[in-house]
Amino acid sequence: MNKSHALLVVEDIPNILEMLELTLRFKGYDVITAHNGQEALEVLKEKRPALIITDILMPRMDGFSLMYHLRTDRKTRDIPVVFVSATYVAAEDKAFAKTLGVTKFIEKPIDMEELLKTVAQLLKQGPASQTRPIKEREFFEKYLERLEIKLGQKKTQIARTQRLLETISANEKPGFEASLKQAINDRRGIEVELEQVREHLQASNSQK
Repeated sequence: MNKSHALLVVEDIPNILEMLELTLRFKGYDVITAHNGQEALEVLKEKRPALIITDILMPRMDGFSLMYHLRTDRKTRDIPVVFVSATYVAAEDKAFAKTLGVTKFIEKPIDMEELLKTVAQLLKQGPASQTRPIKEREFFEKYLERLEIKLGQKKTQIARTQRLLETISANEKPGFEASLKQAINDRRGIEVELEQVREHLQASNSQK
């Protein structure tokens, strides 16, 4: 296995990004980091990693949008991509990711042994097979559907957690409050992406 090739890790949560970076560096990999999809695209203008590991739910361009840009650009179309997510884990989410050309999907919390095995395997295999890039409108329509479903799920999760906070003991509350805070942040991120996708589709419709 050649560990001289750089890995690009894209993650907006600082402690997870640090854990991934430190673990991969400890195993001998050269690691480049970015905090969202937009930052990752800027990095890719200067460097070409052998593999990309990216979260899905991120501000300023999430993993799905990043994947769409990667697969519609000839320069990055064949870079293997590993998706990691705690939010987009339904079968439909994984099917959409596969349609976009994602090479591997790993659920959070991340099993580091599984991730390291995946990284080694994908680097050994080399460039990803080039799938037909999804058409822009098809991408945004399917992406809109995933976002709307995920927003509904987040709202349900938040409402359920808020109800539980009224009934649990003081010792249990910190964990539930942290979960509620993360869910609210996730909801906000999904709402931002949803608004941007709706605006894009409306603009596209008006140009017809």
